[in-house]
Amino acid sequence: MTANKKFWDENISTASKDKIKEIQLERLRKTVKHCYKNNNFYKKRLGDAGVNPDKINSLEDLKKIPFTTKDDLRDNYPFGLFCTPLSEVVRVHASSGTTGNPTVVGYTKNDLDMWAENLARIMYDVGVRKDDIVQVSHGFGLFTGGFGFLSAAEKIGCMVIPISGGVTERQLKVMKDYKSTVIACTPSYCLYMAEVAENTGVKFEDLNLKFGFLGGEPWTDSMKDEIEKRLKIKALNSYGLSEVLGPGVSCECLEQNGLHINEDHFIAEIIDPDTGKTLDIGEKGELVFTSLTKEAFPVLRYRTKDISYLIDEPCACGKTFIKMAKPMGRSDDMLIIRGVNLFPSQIEEVLLKIKDLEPHYLIVVDRVNYMDTIEVWVEVSEKIFHEKIMDLEFFEKSIEEKLYSSIGIRIKVKLKEPKTIERSEGKAKRVWDKRKEK
Repeated sequence: MTANKKFWDENISTASKDKIKEIQLERLRKTVKHCYKNNNFYKKRLGDAGVNPDKINSLEDLKKIPFTTKDDLRDNYPFGLFCTPLSEVVRVHASSGTTGNPTVVGYTKNDLDMWAENLARIMYDVGVRKDDIVQVSHGFGLFTGGFGFLSAAEKIGCMVIPISGGVTERQLKVMKDYKSTVIACTPSYCLYMAEVAENTGVKFEDLNLKFGFLGGEPWTDSMKDEIEKRLKIKALNSYGLSEVLGPGVSCECLEQNGLHINEDHFIAEIIDPDTGKTLDIGEKGELVFTSLTKEAFPVLRYRTKDISYLIDEPCACGKTFIKMAKPMGRSDDMLIIRGVNLFPSQIEEVLLKIKDLEPHYLIVVDRVNYMDTIEVWVEVSEKIFHEKIMDLEFFEKSIEEKLYSSIGIRIKVKLKEPKTIERSEGKAKRVWDKRKEK
């Protein structure tokens, strides 16, 4: 890989729309046949829907294929959706399984090579090169994040620091001493590192960090701005989920106006989450992915529950892959409060624009006398916390008015002392729904 190349693979990253569709159709036919031939669940599901794997004649035929859901994965736990013999599976990953059986996914050696290739392409195309030092602060284990970035960075030829999550003061020391230039972690952990750095005298402007590949949870533009300001990096939204691949499905380029999807490996659709109808480019709905090159664990029209929309317009970076908007939440994370649909990211967007609030908050939902209630606990800066009680009450009311003006629902605000809301070294917990405990 020569140092002056702009793209990991220019032939595919800048391919014409017709060429991409040609690749997708060829690989879709192969994937549907693979699923039908090698998996009893898919054979029955496709047969019941009247889908003949030998008669996939256009990409429009994708709409005839039934959806796959997380419940399907759980119902076929652990290996019921694998499409290769277990003797060919060289690694498995899995979700935490906090609400039932975990979802288990498998990879052949070819799958692992393809995964590393997808994510290496993403990293290289934004400027990561062989002389970069990549600090992977995602957890290593059954979660896909850590191993994905490790393999991709090694494929580029970078030095990799597989430090995993936690022990934040050590993270910062390693970052300083080893001169890390790239970090991969969740956005909420980035903000926690920034807070620890401020408390321990570490200044990011004195470090070597350039890029952050951040994902694993929804985050807003306001949080991105906060991270870039405090860590002095370009914070890039990286998207993936274990059921589809892991990190490497899509990512922002340096233009930061949407996440380019690796379309030669995945077909993306947006559907109405209630009816399942396929929506047009630009319409907001649930993101659905079909994998095109996976062997052990392919997925056909997998419903991610992430809410987004597709962007099909030229990008100044030169890549021609279609883009997805950053996910604004998950359909199963959506709160319904007194008949109003509300995503936590809508509240975050308002809070992070208000001076003297810290980027740490918790949304508390309850039901009192058969009526839904919602309030937000949010930390204030040290300076504001020591203001007079009357001043703090006025500040709370002003925040409540901003939330009402933006969202259209009354949300009670409780200002909290700095450093009292629980921090996360992985995915941040943003909602405490007490209704589920009753």
